[in-house]
Amino acid sequence: MNSTQRWMGGVVLLGGGVLLAALLLKGKDEIDQNEFKTPERASQVEQQKPATTGEMVQLQPLTVDVETEKRLLEEQRRAREKAVAEQEVRAAEFLVMQQQAEAEAARKAAEEYAALNAHRTGAQQSSDNIPPELIEDEKVKQKRLAEEKLSAEKKLQQQKVQQQTDADKKIAEDKRKAEAEKKLAEKKVAEKKAAEDKVQQAAEVKAQQQAEEKRKGAEKQEAARKEAEKKEAEKKQAQTKHEADLKKKAEAEKARDLLENGDKQWMVQVALAANEANADAVASKLRAKGYKVTKSPTSKGIRIMVGPAKNREIADSARKKITSDTSLGMKSAWVIDWVPLEKR
Repeated sequence: MNSTQRWMGGVVLLGGGVLLAALLLKGKDEIDQNEFKTPERASQVEQQKPATTGEMVQLQPLTVDVETEKRLLEEQRRAREKAVAEQEVRAAEFLVMQQQAEAEAARKAAEEYAALNAHRTGAQQSSDNIPPELIEDEKVKQKRLAEEKLSAEKKLQQQKVQQQTDADKKIAEDKRKAEAEKKLAEKKVAEKKAAEDKVQQAAEVKAQQQAEEKRKGAEKQEAARKEAEKKEAEKKQAQTKHEADLKKKAEAEKARDLLENGDKQWMVQVALAANEANADAVASKLRAKGYKVTKSPTSKGIRIMVGPAKNREIADSARKKITSDTSLGMKSAWVIDWVPLEKR
């Protein structure tokens, strides 16, 4: 080693000795303070006050009893052991720090030595000129750096894997939530549509029921109207029939009264013509012979009669005369008691 390295090593050793001495002194002071400031011990000591004239000074015992004294001694012993343990820990930490400082100083000295040789020779100093202990430290450093790099890469890889896993989990969770929200939305849409369909079906059923009720009501009204019309028609028909029956009955009564009580006229019916022309032809023949002819329309044709005569015998004589006249060609004739329409 050169003078610079020796000087730096001496400085490091001197500094370490100073720190160690300071730690030892500090530990001793803490032990003394703990012994003096024990709560049970301090509670038994009282400061002496100046005695007034005529008063006696009473001394207080240091301890109340033997047990208290033993307990105080035991606590002091524990405090000393604790302080010694803490001091040993600090000393161990100091030794570690000193070793690290020495290693750092050796490394810096090696770097300065290599830089100085490189500056002198103009080329990079090979590792053969570096002391073996420094080479070993450099190997340890390289190994440590490699391990730290490997650990960092491994940690980074683990972080990447964890991040990828977290990202995949988040994507899966987001996808699951999206699917759940989609299903929920579809369910709500389906429920809404089902409710609307139900309302629409209920409205259609109600409309059909109303239409059916309206149709039945219309049919019922129509049936009632037809029934009323039928009853009215039957009533009118019955009334008309009744009136016709009454009229027929009245006419029959009138005809019977005329036949029984009215003026009867005996007529000779000689023919029943189908139309007015035939009736006129027959009437002309009879008038040419001097007969008084009367025509009377009926539902079956036009009745042609000769007369009237005052009694049946006169009418029958006229009938015989007409049927015996070959120029008239009327072989059939008969006597009837006839009442004119104006007298019926």
